[in-house]
Amino acid sequence: MARIHARVKGKSGSNKPLKDIKITGAPSKAEIIKLIKSMADKGMSSALIGLRLRDLHAVPSVKKITGSTISQIMKDNDLYSKVPEDLRNLVLRAITITKHLAKNKKDKTSKRGLALTESKIRRLQKYYQNSGKISTAWKYKREDAELLID
Repeated sequence: MARIHARVKGKSGSNKPLKDIKITGAPSKAEIIKLIKSMADKGMSSALIGLRLRDLHAVPSVKKITGSTISQIMKDNDLYSKVPEDLRNLVLRAITITKHLAKNKKDKTSKRGLALTESKIRRLQKYYQNSGKISTAWKYKREDAELLID
C-alpha cells in the first residue's frame, strides 16, 4: 500500500512471534496485568507499555499469555484514554510543530508538515466520530490543541 503524502510504497508492521513457541521465563498472567495497571497509572501509552514489557520483563506477546491485548486490559480497568492513541499522538506532533514554528517563522518545510499532520487529524477525527469512538463535539483547533489531550 502506498503512503498518503510521500509517493512511495511502504512496509509497515512488525513480525509477531510464532504461535507454537512456548513462552518460558515470562511473568504470569496476574503479574502482567498488575504491571500494565501500574504503568498505565503513570500515564504510559499502550505502545510504550508493550515495549517496556518486552524489553524489561521478557514478555514477547501479552495477548498470547493473557488472552487479551494491552489496550483491552486498559479499557477493562478504565485506564485507557478517552482520545484514541493514534489521534492523541498526531495532536501531540501538531503541538510540537506549532511551538517550533513560533520560534522559526520562515521554516516552510515545517509549515507544510503541520498542514499534513492537521489533515491527518481531521481525517481521523471524522472516522472516529462516525464510528462512535469519540463524541461528535470533539473538534480539533490549533489554538486549543493542548486542551484536547488528557
